[in-house]
Amino acid sequence: MKKTTGMNRAATARWRPATRALRGGTWRSEHGETSEALFLTSGYTYDDAATVAARFAGEAEGMTYSRLQNPTVAMLEERIALMEGAEAARAQASGMAAMTAALLCQLKAGDHVVAARAAFGSCRWLVDSLLPRFGIATTVIDSADNAAWEAAIRPNTRVFFFETPANPTLDIVDLGFVCGLARAHGITTVVDNAFASPALQRPMAFGADVVAYSATKLMDGQGRVLAGAICGTKQWIEEVLLPFQRNTGPTLSPFNAWVVLKGLETLPLRAHKQSEQAVALGRFLEPRITAAGGRMLHPGLESHPRHQLAKAQMEATGPIFAFDVGTRERAFAVLDALELIDISNNIGDARSLMCHPASTTHANMGAEARAEMGVTEGLLRINVGLEDIQDLIEDMDQALAAAGI
Repeated sequence: MKKTTGMNRAATARWRPATRALRGGTWRSEHGETSEALFLTSGYTYDDAATVAARFAGEAEGMTYSRLQNPTVAMLEERIALMEGAEAARAQASGMAAMTAALLCQLKAGDHVVAARAAFGSCRWLVDSLLPRFGIATTVIDSADNAAWEAAIRPNTRVFFFETPANPTLDIVDLGFVCGLARAHGITTVVDNAFASPALQRPMAFGADVVAYSATKLMDGQGRVLAGAICGTKQWIEEVLLPFQRNTGPTLSPFNAWVVLKGLETLPLRAHKQSEQAVALGRFLEPRITAAGGRMLHPGLESHPRHQLAKAQMEATGPIFAFDVGTRERAFAVLDALELIDISNNIGDARSLMCHPASTTHANMGAEARAEMGVTEGLLRINVGLEDIQDLIEDMDQALAAAGI
């Protein structure tokens, strides 16, 4: 195979995001295919014993086993790294595989992690339950409180871990401040950028060390496959992450990698259009929700306490926002009255989806932890898709009316 685009750093450095999303990291075989080839193989053959020995010794480039390298997966990794502005990336089997690997590959017993309290339920489980099992101490803070980050630092603090925007409360972290603070103290920042994707936000531009993704979300964008990715420096990826990944095996299948490659081709278009629609739907909902005593959690609206920060860090504020209608009964009534928007706990899809986090994505956290992070019984989270915005407004209008809002 020949590596045709995305391999010349001088050339790709001049490319803009939409071009990188479409062309980055493309390899072509002798057949000259325009679409990336799908390599469904677990292993590889070699011309001679010396070649395989050199590859396993790290002295020669080439494939050895699809738990470590696969041409289709490698194309995806190169494209994501280019889009992120990272030196390297490794694909993972799912978003949670990415979050788990990004943490465990660099932590050991006796270390300490500072994490944002507002996070996806499974990410909070890593912080609250998994890491402590291995003797890794954790402190959870309000990520919007810059002083809290500094106050939580200990001599053994190794990692800052957070999402921005956060799931599902849309908390916005001051990337420049927090990443700068971490660098000053020799702490590694691990940023979950799944709500934004590199089409809308690139945390490394603000000093982040590691950026992790659920590529299941906006990168695929059509709700088809599970995938994840971790971006970082070439040295960190090869010396810190790769030994963990090689020996634990959170491997992405070539087919899933190929599907995500196809999703990335339209990511900038989808992400910006869905962001635009999310702002329009939020503007329609806000007077209705606030008049009923509820609250909007939408970084794209001026009412969000960190609206200006979100605008400064992001090209657009994404397709996802949340709003509180007061009670679980009223939230369920809204969901049950929907005719167009689907009830689903997924996000990033081109279809509009809505869920009740307290009974789905954050159900296993317990009431006390949900209250701490602001996941109330009346909170609803919506992923705004690519349907006609007037159809979405009309569906929300009638659903709110049916719920007495």
